[in-house]
Amino acid sequence: MDQKSIPTLYEWAGGTDKLEQLTTLFYSKVFQDELLEPVFRNMSPEHARHVAHFLGEVFGGPAAYTQNDHGSHADMVAHHVGKHLTEPMRKRWMTLLLDSADELGLPDDPEFRSALVGYLEWGSRIAVLNSTATENPVQPNEPMPKWDWGVPGGPYQP
Repeated sequence: MDQKSIPTLYEWAGGTDKLEQLTTLFYSKVFQDELLEPVFRNMSPEHARHVAHFLGEVFGGPAAYTQNDHGSHADMVAHHVGKHLTEPMRKRWMTLLLDSADELGLPDDPEFRSALVGYLEWGSRIAVLNSTATENPVQPNEPMPKWDWGVPGGPYQP
């Protein structure tokens, strides 16, 4: 298959509308969850949309998070600093998000789900690590992470 004909994860997921539906459904579950609700209780009304745009950009979509939401990778990380997230919180976050993906009908083919779960595992574990920091470990000019179909090398760039 020609590399140009391979859809991005963003396209395969269904684009911005589908990702916004996903995060809206997910956060409705978070607000009903006794473990996670206190962490997100004071989030802005735009939070779900910003997270959808962040995911879209990471998955190869438009730069809506960095351009329209005026955010950066460092800004996203900053939201986690000092939150003292726990492993049980991370696992619940993962479960609710994947349940939301199933409920919404996101593609369930093994390749897409492997890439989705891979990114969510990576990102949520980094969020837990960063949540114990007192200062943002990401420099303001660091690029957004990019995630793809599991090609060698992943997001890590030494």
